[in-house]
Amino acid sequence: MRHDDTTGDERESSVADRSKGTTVPEEPSSEGRTSDSDRRPPARDNRAPRRDSAGDRGSFRSSAPRSGDRSGSQDERRHTGDRGRSGDRSTSGDRRQGSGRGQAPDRTRGQGAAPRRRGGEGSAGPRAGGGRGPDSRAPRPVEPDLPDDVDAKDLEPGVRRDLLSLDKSNAEAVARHMVMVSQLIGDDPAAALLHARAARQRAGRIAVVRETAGIAAYHAGEWAEALSELRAARRMAGGPGLLSVMADCERGLGRPERAIELGRSDEARQLTGDDASELRIVVAGARMDMGQYDQAVVTLQTPDLEGDRTGSAAARLYYAYADALVAAGRADDGVQWFLRAAAADVEGETDAEDRVDELTGQ
Repeated sequence: MRHDDTTGDERESSVADRSKGTTVPEEPSSEGRTSDSDRRPPARDNRAPRRDSAGDRGSFRSSAPRSGDRSGSQDERRHTGDRGRSGDRSTSGDRRQGSGRGQAPDRTRGQGAAPRRRGGEGSAGPRAGGGRGPDSRAPRPVEPDLPDDVDAKDLEPGVRRDLLSLDKSNAEAVARHMVMVSQLIGDDPAAALLHARAARQRAGRIAVVRETAGIAAYHAGEWAEALSELRAARRMAGGPGLLSVMADCERGLGRPERAIELGRSDEARQLTGDDASELRIVVAGARMDMGQYDQAVVTLQTPDLEGDRTGSAAARLYYAYADALVAAGRADDGVQWFLRAAAADVEGETDAEDRVDELTGQ
C-alpha cells in the first residue's frame, strides 16, 4: 500500500541542501536493470527509526540502517542529550548522534530484522543514437572501496532477501556497501553516506536501500537528500514509519511548520509508544524553533511523563521536556526534569547532569 507524503510537497524532492548547497535528485539513477522483478512493489511494515533529542536534528542514533525496525524509532536517532538545548540542532536533540532517531537502524546480521521490500535496479544508459542498450550504458560513478573482510553475509538475512531481485554479483556489492554503512555511520557519517549512495546507485528501486540512503544522509546533515530518499522509501513500502526523521529533516531545512504538519498527519496518529514519543519530541523542537515555547511544553505533556521510567527513550523525553520548560521561563521546573532525565539516563546518553549544574550555578 502506497502513501503520499502528507505535506504535499513531493515536488520539493530535489530541494537544495541548506548546508551543502547541492541538489539531490528524487529518482534513483538508472544503472543496469537486472530483471522484471525489480518492478514489483516492495512490501514493508509500518515502522520507522526513532528519534531522540529534544528536537535537535542530528540526534538519531548513529547505527546503520536498522535491520528491521522501520518505525522503531530507536534506531535512527541520536540522543536527546546530545544537543544541549531543545531548540539547538547540534546538541541534545542532534539526531545524527545516536540519541533516538538519529541512529540508523543496524541491518547487520543478528541485529533484528525488518520487513524487506523487493525491487530492482536502474535502467541502462542511453545509446548514442537515442536508443538504449547494454553496450552504451553510462559509466557508474566511482564507488568507495570495499575492504576485503567485509562480507555480504554480515547483513541481516531479511535485508539480503530484499536484494534477491538483483543479479548475484550486484546483490553482493549492494549488501557489502550496506554493511559498511552500518559500520561507519556512528563515527564517520560522511563516509557512510558514500557507501549508501553507491548502494542506491546500484539498487535504487529497492525500498530498504533508499531508506538506508536517507538515514545515512540524515546522519551526515544532508537534510534535503535525506528527505528525498525517505519519501521515496515510503512511497515504495508504505506505512507511517520514518516520520520523525522526515520531520527533523524539515526542521533542518528551516521549515519547522512542515515538521508540525507531519506531526498532525493521519500517519502520525498511527504511531504508538516510543515512536509517537519521538515524533512529539521533534514537533516540540519545531515549536521552539518558532519561538513557541509554551506550545512546546504542551506538546510533550502526555502520560509518558508519568512514573519513574528508565532507559534512553525516557531520558530523551524527560530531557526534551526539561529543555522546553527552561525555554518557557520555568527554570525551577526544568531543573527537576533534568534531574529525572539524568536518573533515567542509565547509559549516559544526555548531558542532563551538566544542564542541572549550569542552571543551579554549581
